[in-house]
Amino acid sequence: MVFILIAVLYVAMDVYLYQAIKLLIEDFSPTVRKTLRISYFVISIGFFIGVILYSRLDPKVFGGLRVVLMTGFFITLLGKLLAALFLLADDLRRITAYLIDLLPSRAETQHSSSRSEFMAKSAMIAGAVPIAVFSFGILSGAHDYRVRRRTIHLPSLPRAFDGIRVVQISDIHTGSFFNRKAVAGGVDLINQQKPDLVFFTGDLVNNKSEEAKPYLDIFKKVKGDMGVMSTMGNHDYGDYSSWSSKETKQQDIQNLHEMHHYMGWDLMLNENRILKVDNEEIAVLGIENWGAGRFSKYGDMAKTVKGTEDIPFKLLLSHDPSHWDAQVRPEYPDVALQLAGHTHGMQFGIEIGDFRWSPSQYLYKQWADLYQEGDQYIYVNRGFGYIGYPGRVGILPEITVLELKRG
Repeated sequence: MVFILIAVLYVAMDVYLYQAIKLLIEDFSPTVRKTLRISYFVISIGFFIGVILYSRLDPKVFGGLRVVLMTGFFITLLGKLLAALFLLADDLRRITAYLIDLLPSRAETQHSSSRSEFMAKSAMIAGAVPIAVFSFGILSGAHDYRVRRRTIHLPSLPRAFDGIRVVQISDIHTGSFFNRKAVAGGVDLINQQKPDLVFFTGDLVNNKSEEAKPYLDIFKKVKGDMGVMSTMGNHDYGDYSSWSSKETKQQDIQNLHEMHHYMGWDLMLNENRILKVDNEEIAVLGIENWGAGRFSKYGDMAKTVKGTEDIPFKLLLSHDPSHWDAQVRPEYPDVALQLAGHTHGMQFGIEIGDFRWSPSQYLYKQWADLYQEGDQYIYVNRGFGYIGYPGRVGILPEITVLELKRG
């Protein structure tokens, strides 16, 4: 039913916007007018038919085409909605002028009730802006990796670990990638940071383990002097796909676990690792996905911290930042730093200097960068990949470099 309503809206807007297009091209030659009319409707109908066929296209064979069709449909739909708002404003003006002219006292004063060429042009410009912006976000923003550096001062950090360099990546989403060369360049950029430790905080895939296969040998090259540690995100459990049986789903999760091991990543599933340097220790905790609200809670914090009670410094890998306020801060004050991801910064927003805005901030209190409450910190990575919309506007893919300092 929802799809039918969207389809009707899409077609209705095509007809509505065409009235403005006719006005703008009326001075063109007949050949140009005909070409523009045909092009307009061919593109619109093409995306519309493509979306109808979307569910029938095998993702394994037509994965790229499915992304193009769905993205093109929604980008053009957004552009048409904005253009339609301008035309609607002009139509309200025309209706008002017509009604005023019907009044006896206004018989000698006539208002123009014809469509404004200025508003028609404004509508077309307004409609073109989101199409241009989001297209640029695909071509340029999707793999425009940014290295973000932060220094965090932690009173409980042992002296032997003072100055340790940590690189965090998150939300790879291999199922969305379309440019292997660019992804490989991102991995090279990770290694150029010469990290002591690399942490991956979940969402290697979108839905199924097979999505990661073409990229395993690329991410296998990620190296840290003290190793690469990882955990699971909400997309890694296959919860957003249909399965023939519970056993099939569980086998796919197991396949994903084995992929982490193949890449040399130490996957922690409600586990911890104790790192020792010069007889001093820190605990790295890796919990399975734990999200407040509607997201899955596979994580078990009590199990995760078991055996680390006497270690004063704990660093937690937990995919969903909502875990911090919901459980970590109130129940585990000795967790000095949580590393999370999940939000992607909605892949859309504005970042200028210290100013940050994204629709993500209305859903998550901690949605990007570093936050502090007392002696506890959380860093939310903006994500290495993308999902849904295959690009980024303003909120670019991130490689985080954290220098941990004592005191």
